[in-house]
Amino acid sequence: MRRTAILAAMIVALAAPLALAETPGSAARDFVDTRPVDPELPQPADSDARLDRERVRPEAAGELDLSLPMDWTGPEPLHDMPLALSVEDAVFLALRHNRSLTTEQLQPAIAGTFEAVERAVFDPVVFAEASTGRERAVQQFQELDVAPAERRTATERIDSGVRQRLRTGTDLELSVSSDRSDRSGVQEQYASRLGVTLTQALLRGGRIESNLASLRQAEIDTLASVYELRGFAEALVAEVEGTYWDYVLANERVRIFEEALDVAERQLEETRRRIAVGDRPETDETSAQAEVALRRQGLIDARSGRESSRLALLRLMNPPGASWDTALDPQDEPDVVDLPLGEVGEHAQLGRSLRPDLNEARLQIQRGELEVVRTRAGMLPRLDFFVTLGKTGFADSFGDSWRDLDGSGYDFRAGIQVETPLRRRAERAQHDRARFSREQAGEAVGNLRQLVDLDVRIAWLEVERTREQVDAVASTRQLQEEVLRAEQARFEVGETTAIVVAQAQRDLLESQLEEIDAAASWRRAVTELHRQSGTLLLRRGIRMSGDEEVVVR
Repeated sequence: MRRTAILAAMIVALAAPLALAETPGSAARDFVDTRPVDPELPQPADSDARLDRERVRPEAAGELDLSLPMDWTGPEPLHDMPLALSVEDAVFLALRHNRSLTTEQLQPAIAGTFEAVERAVFDPVVFAEASTGRERAVQQFQELDVAPAERRTATERIDSGVRQRLRTGTDLELSVSSDRSDRSGVQEQYASRLGVTLTQALLRGGRIESNLASLRQAEIDTLASVYELRGFAEALVAEVEGTYWDYVLANERVRIFEEALDVAERQLEETRRRIAVGDRPETDETSAQAEVALRRQGLIDARSGRESSRLALLRLMNPPGASWDTALDPQDEPDVVDLPLGEVGEHAQLGRSLRPDLNEARLQIQRGELEVVRTRAGMLPRLDFFVTLGKTGFADSFGDSWRDLDGSGYDFRAGIQVETPLRRRAERAQHDRARFSREQAGEAVGNLRQLVDLDVRIAWLEVERTREQVDAVASTRQLQEEVLRAEQARFEVGETTAIVVAQAQRDLLESQLEEIDAAASWRRAVTELHRQSGTLLLRRGIRMSGDEEVVVR
């Protein structure tokens, strides 16, 4: 009885880790270090300015969370009525309904399945087996007068249990089995066994960090897909805003060309009237007609450009209930606001911390580090210690065999298993590849950090250029208006020709187009600066994972 109690206590002691084994997930997630980044920069005093932590929609309370389901509550197209649209509405619609973004949002979920597969390596496994067998053997004797003896054996076996691999490199198995043996000439016998087997890796597979390397790599891949999604979302928001301003600009171009065509047609009528009274030569009519044709040609191109921008914006937003024929009514003007942006170095520092592609590259360094750990462990020889304990009962019935577990029957086995390749060329090659890949990832991060600085500084210069250009073209347009008025006054008194007036009209038209183009370019430049610094979503009040800097140990 005492021997049985001791063996039972040993079995319980060895099997306890099956129930108490620590789940490796939380420890693995601690491998990646991140730190929050404060994206605040000097903001305009006017709280209504749309570029300082802009609202996604002016009527939306709070911020937009890209990870939560969203319902569109803004304006919708009704029959043939135009869809009234602000830039915030356009961004919100794209984040809610853009098909490309919907496709990308599935990528972290797909990556998470690989993480679950790696975590399943440490899940307990229940097994069971039932078998039956028959054997007939004929025994020949050397004595000629002895007939051959026939022996028949029938067996049934049921085996079940649970096994689990622990992150410490330990394999545990707890099993329960029962056998029935019926041999000819021998009384039917039952045997029942309760046993536990422990195998501990001492070299290869014996370290926790190497055993968790694949799981941690899968978790890093999942986090990398989140940063990739964030980069895609920022690019989408920038594209939507740029396309919106392109459409606003196209509308303005159409309006300007329509006004210019109306002015040219009035000028043609005035020229004909003056020719009819003999005040102007007939050659002036040809010049006026050419000017009308040019204005009409420009209007045709402007309308075609507006239609292309409308279709592009519709595809990006994909508004519910809309069709390709849905008209859009933009509500915002590309006006320039007083937006103190701070120093270019501040934006560059934010880019080094928040750019999703740079953080994704940093994750690749940590993934490479894990690959080095895994392949280094793979170069070690396999040296496992194993021990098996079992308690067995024998009887002539099933129930009695279990009660006989208190008897003297037991089994015990312990030993060492060794296995190693003679040359280990494949293992060395894998380890060298892991080291080279890690070094390559480090160089890639350094190169990408430099490119981030370059992108931010170029975007900063574009913001400065377009801001100065806005003032310059505004002055040019005002001067061209004065020139046109002067030429028209001279034309009235016969001191100039219709060709000179037409040239002044063309100059004014070009300056008007350049003025609205400069304002839209400034809007796009500011958006691009925020995208290059990795703060575009934060400034638009859009929350999603990946707004922290990945810290490489």
